[in-house]
Amino acid sequence: MTFDSLVERVGVLPWFDLATVLQLSGEPRATALNQLSRFARAGKIVPLRRGMYVLAERYRRTAVQPAALANALYRPSYLSGAWALSFYGLIPEGAPVFTSVTTRSPKRFENAFGEFEYRNVKRPLFFGSTFVRIGGEQALVAAPEKALVDLWHLSRGEWTEARMREMRPAQNERLDPAKLESLVLRLGSPRISRAFAMWSRVVAEDGEGEVTL
Repeated sequence: MTFDSLVERVGVLPWFDLATVLQLSGEPRATALNQLSRFARAGKIVPLRRGMYVLAERYRRTAVQPAALANALYRPSYLSGAWALSFYGLIPEGAPVFTSVTTRSPKRFENAFGEFEYRNVKRPLFFGSTFVRIGGEQALVAAPEKALVDLWHLSRGEWTEARMREMRPAQNERLDPAKLESLVLRLGSPRISRAFAMWSRVVAEDGEGEVTL
């Protein structure tokens, strides 16, 4: 497999993995791995994680959208927590890490497109996501209400007033307080119920939903 033949086969894909290369090229696994390693050392492809790659920018025909990449790096997963809350404008700061939840073991990847963290939830809690169009691509992201509950659930300890104020939560039209309350009741967790009560109190202190520290 030459590099030109690789570009011809995967050039329209935003990223590709070893299985795709084996299927499209017909090369033996060991041969394909050696070739991919050689292309990576030459800077022609960029590793995203073990067995997953993207063409170097000068050879790429399709842009890489990091939010969509977050879904593909570790399946099944969906973006949630701080990243989703920032995306929806429910917390003021941008989230530097693409945080996701998964039913698999926790994982973390760092590559040319960012840091990607995956937190484990039990299968009954793996719900509440929807496809959102971001940068021309579809990414699976928790609904605003579920993103907030996931954050409360996955963060250790009690959500005290000081801790909630530090997050500087905001209320906007993308979050439905009634849906949030229904979701909290569905989970039946006393700790999350207390977090919801504290969130409601802190957000209500400002008529526009933004808390001043």
